[in-house]
Amino acid sequence: MTENTPAPLQFGWEEWVGLPELGLPAISAKVDTGARTSALHASEIELFGSSAAPKVRFYVHPVAGRDDLTIPCSADLIDRREVTSSNGETELRCVIRTRLEVAGQSWPIEVTLTNRASMASRMLLGRQALTDHISISPTERHLQPELSYDVYHSRQMRSTAPKRALRIAVLSREDNYSTRRLVEVGEARGHTVEVIDTTRCYMAINAMAPEVHYDGKRLPRFDAVIPRIGASITPYGTAVIRQFETIGTYCVNGSAGITASRDKLHAHQVLAARQIGMPSTAFAASPKDTGNLIGLVGSAPLIVKLLESTQGKGVVLAETRKAAESVISAFRGLKANFLVQHFVKESAGVDIRCLVIGSRVVAAIKRTGADGDFRSNLHQGGSAKPVRISKAERDTALRAARAFGLNMAGVDLLRSDDGPKVLEVNSSPGFEGVEKATGKDIVSRIYDEIEHKVRPKPAPRRRKTG
Repeated sequence: MTENTPAPLQFGWEEWVGLPELGLPAISAKVDTGARTSALHASEIELFGSSAAPKVRFYVHPVAGRDDLTIPCSADLIDRREVTSSNGETELRCVIRTRLEVAGQSWPIEVTLTNRASMASRMLLGRQALTDHISISPTERHLQPELSYDVYHSRQMRSTAPKRALRIAVLSREDNYSTRRLVEVGEARGHTVEVIDTTRCYMAINAMAPEVHYDGKRLPRFDAVIPRIGASITPYGTAVIRQFETIGTYCVNGSAGITASRDKLHAHQVLAARQIGMPSTAFAASPKDTGNLIGLVGSAPLIVKLLESTQGKGVVLAETRKAAESVISAFRGLKANFLVQHFVKESAGVDIRCLVIGSRVVAAIKRTGADGDFRSNLHQGGSAKPVRISKAERDTALRAARAFGLNMAGVDLLRSDDGPKVLEVNSSPGFEGVEKATGKDIVSRIYDEIEHKVRPKPAPRRRKTG
């Protein structure tokens, strides 16, 4: 039976219906021919998107008395309309259009969003939704197949959840390639993506209603946050991310993982604890230990690296033991924190950047340093080309990202004679070099991960007491 020639249906005064485009497979609706427009119980109703294409997001508690069962929804806003309820109160409501599904048939209806918490039925079907092929038996109920709220406790909730428009924040202070791509790709997928300057965020820290504020206003509830935290603002940036985590927002990379990966000493301790291959590394605070420090990582040449170094800056290759002692003495004179590391000669100024998204290495490039430079960073004039990695290298990259709990990471590997060695785990990897070298759309993979993670999950069943 096609939508143009639907089979006749008979409704009672209450029927089970589905709203599949909203991720609501089962909801009990009261049929009311006295009402013109249908209404759905919704909370935290919030407009977002552009003025040319406004959207509305809201939460639905489909089961009366189960406020712990929450379905996040979003839809295009088609109107804002004054509606007078049966008790004579007039309210300005958001109006959306979605598909109603009953007995294998579906058709579009208009629905207003309102608080129906005091009503027994979480949805009201008005006469606009009751097309010509529906007849009403006002003394009967459930004349169409009965559904069950058990569906909200099944795995079907995740597998059949519709893709919905999301509101996403990119925490970034820079208008660079990576930030622009995150906005461009997200908006092309129908999401609203807002770039937020991390340093202009401030926080209301309390037990009942933690909030993040920005430019004098409370930030709205985001579905997801993509952190692009610069190394210079790591402490404050991770504090802002922790606040979003407290609110319950999904963060692509968590504050703990970013903090640990940014501290090179801490990062190497994490890798060592997970028995992940890395160059031999040593650290000491006292100048009396310089000789022993060098001895721990082997003979020269060796690397002396500032703990706060980024993009290859603050990384020195000491060709001889005497040169190493001079560099260490200079760093100590500046009261700088540093570590000493074995130089993997066979890597010859080449490393492998593996880009990990979720549980996969989605791209890998070989980075080669500029002539005469042992550093392979693209910011230092290095070049990049796609490379095929081994299973051992893939597994090492995945284990390293997982060790920090990062869903998005650039894992830098060195190819040594005794297997891959992790040089660094970057929690804010750039996309330009990887995308241009491989031709892959890396940013879309990030949105695949976000869309998967924010889908509704099966709700836990309540334990029976007594």
